[in-house]
Amino acid sequence: QVQLVESGGGLVQAGDSLRLSCAASGRFFSSYAMGWFRQAPGKGKEREFVAAINWSGGKTYYTDSVKGRFTVSRDNAKSTVYLQMNSLRPEDTAVYYCAASNYYSDSDVTPSRTEEYGYWGQGTQVTVSS
Repeated sequence: QVQLVESGGGLVQAGDSLRLSCAASGRFFSSYAMGWFRQAPGKGKEREFVAAINWSGGKTYYTDSVKGRFTVSRDNAKSTVYLQMNSLRPEDTAVYYCAASNYYSDSDVTPSRTEEYGYWGQGTQVTVSS
């Protein structure tokens, strides 16, 4: 079992930066690929893929809309994954979720679909005002 707790969300202005953290508990965190997803207001239950990182941190993958602005990283010694968000835009407003993929342990795969992740955090709200 892996439990995930996100933090670092808040209300910022367009152009500002935030760093989200996701602290994990469980024995196998360092083996799992990790991902960030977001759910924007008014879009129902659909969660949009944002970024993913493989178990070692050597492989990352981003959705096009955040490339060059967001950076995903991890510290396996601290069982934590991060999402550094720069140049934030109003359209980045959403609840951000981190997720752990136990389907791709010790792999270079950076999964981007919700069904590839078995564990989810509770989410943290990010609001970007214009």
